[in-house]
Amino acid sequence: MSVTVVRFNLAEPGATPASLSARYRAALEMAAHADEHGVITLQTEEHHGAEDNWLPSPFAFAGALLGATRRIAVTVAAAIGPLHDPLRLAEEIAVLDLLSGGRLVTVAGIGYRPEEYALFGVDWRRRGRLQDELLETLLKAWTGEEFEYRGRTVRLTPRPCTEPHPPLLVGGSSRAAARQAARLGLPFFPSAHLPELAAYYEERLAEHGTEGWVLMPAAESPLLHLAEDPERVWAQYGRHFLHEARTYASWQPDGTGSAVRSAATTVAGLRAEGVYRVLTPEQCVGLGLENLVLHPLVGGMPPAEGWRSLRLFTERVVPALRG
Repeated sequence: MSVTVVRFNLAEPGATPASLSARYRAALEMAAHADEHGVITLQTEEHHGAEDNWLPSPFAFAGALLGATRRIAVTVAAAIGPLHDPLRLAEEIAVLDLLSGGRLVTVAGIGYRPEEYALFGVDWRRRGRLQDELLETLLKAWTGEEFEYRGRTVRLTPRPCTEPHPPLLVGGSSRAAARQAARLGLPFFPSAHLPELAAYYEERLAEHGTEGWVLMPAAESPLLHLAEDPERVWAQYGRHFLHEARTYASWQPDGTGSAVRSAATTVAGLRAEGVYRVLTPEQCVGLGLENLVLHPLVGGMPPAEGWRSLRLFTERVVPALRG
């Protein structure tokens, strides 16, 4: 059966505090609905200083999602590791792990926007070393034992409940990220369908004598919106899909691997490209993909339209997949 995912980044161009508050509340209500109807995973992410109000605080939002649900996993994919204080992040994830019974999954990447590092005064050139420190600190902190951190002995409490530690993956599209994951014996989450990089990771596991696994997007990983009449949605709301596609394209430097990379500059071009797809429920089931990622609030999509998409997904796609 396909893995079903509902994604939120809560971007809204031209938002007011009131409209963003309504969007956040809608996302929590959608999360509860997805949980009640058998969706497997909620996914969120992290970006800073975006003009369209892209979510900057994924763990606070993840905590709210976990509190609004009972069974569903919540994946932060990805947190920008070097922008977080390692000790504070270890505590936050431990508490969320305890509160949720292990439903939080963290993918740690290093990001691809130097301006986000500049915003917090973090040296972009040191991002690899900072990521090493972060991952090593998390793993040591979650043991509940004392360890050396920046020249002093520290110990964090409480311990998380998940053994041997809360789900933690290393994300990225570079050999450095694959080496880092293999050295630490952590699963690797390539940011796109990169089988050669996955094979490189497997080689490094053997070299280090560690164990791990790869969670890689399929070659075809579109972002989905469901509608009885796709023509209506493209005509009325195509600009929302295009906004997100152009935003991603403006952020990602050449050579960055991404499962949702788009070169489109028009709604028609985006539709033809297939990175974002508006489908009927029957078309969605017929895709036969390993992962179905619904994006109900894409690019500032009005919540009412997002709800129409989500209900079609939970009422007609998820049951068909089970059947």
